[in-house]
Amino acid sequence: MKAQKVVTMGVHVLDVLVRPVEEIPEGQGATLVDDIRMTAAGTAAGTALTLAKLGASVRTAGAIGTDPTGDLLLQLLDRAGVDTELVVRRVGTSTSATVLPVRPNGDRPTLHLLGANVTYGLDDVPWDAVAESTHLHLGGPELIGADVAARILAHAKEHDVVTSVDLLAPGALGTYDQIEPLLPYVDFLLPNDDQVHGFSEEEDLVTGARKFLAAGAGLVAVTRGGDGALLVTADGTETVPAFDVEVVDTTGCGDAFSAGFLRGLSLGRTPREAAVLGCAAAALVAQGLGSDHGDFDLPEADEFAMTHKTRT
Repeated sequence: MKAQKVVTMGVHVLDVLVRPVEEIPEGQGATLVDDIRMTAAGTAAGTALTLAKLGASVRTAGAIGTDPTGDLLLQLLDRAGVDTELVVRRVGTSTSATVLPVRPNGDRPTLHLLGANVTYGLDDVPWDAVAESTHLHLGGPELIGADVAARILAHAKEHDVVTSVDLLAPGALGTYDQIEPLLPYVDFLLPNDDQVHGFSEEEDLVTGARKFLAAGAGLVAVTRGGDGALLVTADGTETVPAFDVEVVDTTGCGDAFSAGFLRGLSLGRTPREAAVLGCAAAALVAQGLGSDHGDFDLPEADEFAMTHKTRT
């Protein structure tokens, strides 16, 4: 079987995670916490982390600053086995970063700096690297614009590269015209349920997903948190339950699902089998702090999936 050579393109963020945070102290007050961690994250970088764990060859592409935050982000990705040569650096622009005060139940409000992510454009795209890959995963196309994203994805399809897209914006900020032009070039669309409602502008989840299919997407795999995943194709729908684990932090779980799902497909697994691997990867990440949590590989993720109970 042909080796999976992935380019993950789009959002790169340095996450600063603090846990547990029940409330922010008033005024100049202070409180002690159990853990503070910094991790690579984002719909491109976070997905790259788990893809590398699962045995894919991964190159990541996006825009970051020349600041110390960017230096650390690259170091974390390099240490995880992700090739960062395709990442461009912007002088005078900050690297995107997020501070996440994680609540005891795993919820995580965010304080986010957009930074250099929004500056990525056609002149930055490594066209040859995309054409030479087996898979292009584009994370957060709404930040670079639908027309730019469509151009990149069309180039991939012209070279027989499998394409997938994950969204970044909350559903409340989504509109259909932000993604409609790129859908004909998307083999696998990987939104969460809130994004399906927002970007499709439909109240019913399946109706929303089918709107994406009608516009050209090949398959829609919707993540639904503790309810697992919903697969929607032209042939019908299928649900895949989440695994029953003690959740510490949900940061990066969507990216981990994307990585597991895409890795499974590359190994010739059915969409359902790939979604099971995606749910297993998400569950493994959810049991610790940050997108890079968990020292696991593909056999260990498969073993987890075979031995752990699901929520339903």
